[in-house]
Amino acid sequence: MPAYKSPLRDIQFVLRDLLDCDAHYAALQDSNPLSPELVDAIIEGGSRFAEDVAAPIYESGDAEGCQFSGGRVTTPKGFAEAFRAWGEGGWQGLTVPEEEGGQGLPMSLGMCVGEMVGSANWALNMYSGLSGAPVTCLLNGGSPELKARFLPKLLSGEWAGTMCLTEAHCGSDVGLLRTRAADNGDGTWNITGTKIFISGGEQDFTDNIVHAILARTEGAPDGTAGISLFIVPKFWVEESGSLGAFNNVNCGAIEKKMGLKGSATCVMNYDGARGFMLGEENKGLALMFKLMNSARIGTALQGLAMSERAFQGALGYAQERLQMRSLTGPKNPGGPADPIIVHPDVRRMLMTQKAFTEGARAFLYWLAQQADLAARGDEEQAAQATALLELLTPIAKGFCTETSQEVTYLGMQVFGGHGYIAEHGMEQVARDNRISTVYEGTTGIQALDLVGRKVLGSGGELLRGFTRVIHKFCEGHNGNESMAEFIKPLAAANREWGELTMKVGEAAMADTEAVGACSVDYLMFSGYVSYAWIWARVAEVCQEKLAAEPADAAFYRAKLATARFFFQRLLPRAGAHAAAAMASPDTVMALEPEAFAF
Repeated sequence: MPAYKSPLRDIQFVLRDLLDCDAHYAALQDSNPLSPELVDAIIEGGSRFAEDVAAPIYESGDAEGCQFSGGRVTTPKGFAEAFRAWGEGGWQGLTVPEEEGGQGLPMSLGMCVGEMVGSANWALNMYSGLSGAPVTCLLNGGSPELKARFLPKLLSGEWAGTMCLTEAHCGSDVGLLRTRAADNGDGTWNITGTKIFISGGEQDFTDNIVHAILARTEGAPDGTAGISLFIVPKFWVEESGSLGAFNNVNCGAIEKKMGLKGSATCVMNYDGARGFMLGEENKGLALMFKLMNSARIGTALQGLAMSERAFQGALGYAQERLQMRSLTGPKNPGGPADPIIVHPDVRRMLMTQKAFTEGARAFLYWLAQQADLAARGDEEQAAQATALLELLTPIAKGFCTETSQEVTYLGMQVFGGHGYIAEHGMEQVARDNRISTVYEGTTGIQALDLVGRKVLGSGGELLRGFTRVIHKFCEGHNGNESMAEFIKPLAAANREWGELTMKVGEAAMADTEAVGACSVDYLMFSGYVSYAWIWARVAEVCQEKLAAEPADAAFYRAKLATARFFFQRLLPRAGAHAAAAMASPDTVMALEPEAFAF
């Protein structure tokens, strides 16, 4: 399997050249100064953890998988030690406010570390990522006493955590959940029910696991209006923070999965387990959605992480594998054949991988800066950033993960038959990535959220907030011939986005099925336009850098070439999605359910 190497040069380009992270961090309110040297030290430290600790157990973790016996989970060799090293290094509390025991660093810096560690070993990354779930819930809905009881050991990595939403009879429709909470009258509640697909619900490397659970109190309204949020430890936690008795939290099974086999996906039974309510009764979903939005961006990051891993593997192989001769004459005359990277179709595949991967990095890092501004910007900045996040989170989750499936597929394809063989690692990357379009809401759920809630639900105002950003960028380049090849198609796509939205709204008024029928194509169209904007910004920066004749001009020329590839080879796909989105809903709904069977 190819060794993972952190893409530090591209990360530095996105942070400094494209997003001017140093000025961004200096302008944030309620934030300690972040010197360029400190930013570099954090990124380099994250890179070392990724390459030296997480990556070496990626392949073995998949081969060993998690084992289950007698209610106990055994994780692959090295996972427990790696998780402890993560906690001891202070990484778990990287972006948690200092006053709550964390390091108080911006989310955008945490995303850089998350990408590298995730690319190195997403299965390992699942444990630390899900341990952030109860932390986020406590920060948003916990009393000072509960924070003092739970946060210190969650942030140190001595304890881990989970997010518990799904039940066997309901997936994304959490309003159907049956898990019950009974009031003990002493500030605690007894939780009874079963949750499935709980990542890290049981493992063998921490002495306690804290579960963030959605449940329904007695007499609560039906549906989502009657959901409350609770924090439930595997072992009871006394007021002093010390461990008490076993708390009737049992793992009933772990799932046999397609990928991410080093991550234990558990069926969890809560048999009158004691816990604490967070926030107000029946208001738990609002608190959980704060977590879900960050989890959706985190899943978009998985698309980037797996894409980077697949691209690195394919590129290395294409540079070494000898097969056939170039159509324009031998490029390796001293060898029996040329490396396959000389062949146009292999270049097409590599360029597609490169454009989607680097586009995702630029887009997600920019989106993370919006999260920084939403939390620490001034009033105007926070309002604008919050609106952008509302619109773009479902686009990021849906588009980044869908396009990453193509990137990991191409990773196998470049290898030819060898890509189908486990020893080369590409099939593991594809398997590990496949879940990214499913959890934290499928692509269809993200698309309905985008079209129904965010675009039509806001009367188009959220969309206009972003299309104005694109419009102003395009206006700023009027008369700039060097940017015309990017600005003209971007401006046209931006106009089409508004026109398409108007047509979708009109269709929805005529037929309510139109929203569901067009939603995924609308999301994919939106993703291509969003990436076109970020790639145009990349092209602008690269042209400015090249004008100064830098020593690393080859890097900027490669970036510029990739931007051209995106605009000429990938952006045209948006037109097909627009046409499909406007097809009659009858093309989807014409068959009655029984007509599908013969």
